[in-house]
Amino acid sequence: MAATPSTMLPLGTLAPNFHLLDVVNGEIKSLEQLKSPVGTIVMFICNHCPYVKHILPVVVDLVNEYQKKGILTIAISSNDVENYPEDSPEKMKQLAIELGNPFVYLYDETQEVAKLYQAACTPDFYLFDGDLKCVYRGRFDGSTPKNNQPVTGSDLKKALDALLLNNAIIEEQLPSIGCNIKWKNA
Repeated sequence: MAATPSTMLPLGTLAPNFHLLDVVNGEIKSLEQLKSPVGTIVMFICNHCPYVKHILPVVVDLVNEYQKKGILTIAISSNDVENYPEDSPEKMKQLAIELGNPFVYLYDETQEVAKLYQAACTPDFYLFDGDLKCVYRGRFDGSTPKNNQPVTGSDLKKALDALLLNNAIIEEQLPSIGCNIKWKNA
């Protein structure tokens, strides 16, 4: 379990559009279709990563809470499923259903979307405002599987609350730490 930090997409970056497979219903979805006029979370996760598993129950609670406030959440898995079959679209669908479909779960087969977002690890979080400008990127909170800090989602929650109140979002944003995205061999 090698700890990889996120690369921190520059604030103000316009969210790259995409067309990806929704693993639950089999449809191709775009960011333009899914985005919220209030705010949109894009998170890169996968099924097998211990860092994702560590925070996922609290992520689901946060997603459900903020969905009621108009925030849409999109999860994307970009891992190489040939070498990591636990991250296959079939297994992604199974996980989404087990979690109660709290977020749209998309499969980035070509890994191009991960590259456009400069995603480096799972989990990797991005918050975009109603105009799809990046206002937060980084960690969920300071908890990792081995540091005994409680999982709270405090870093992302602060950014979400500031966005909802039209307040400035904290300038100090810390990178997420997780498993590296499993890139396909060239």
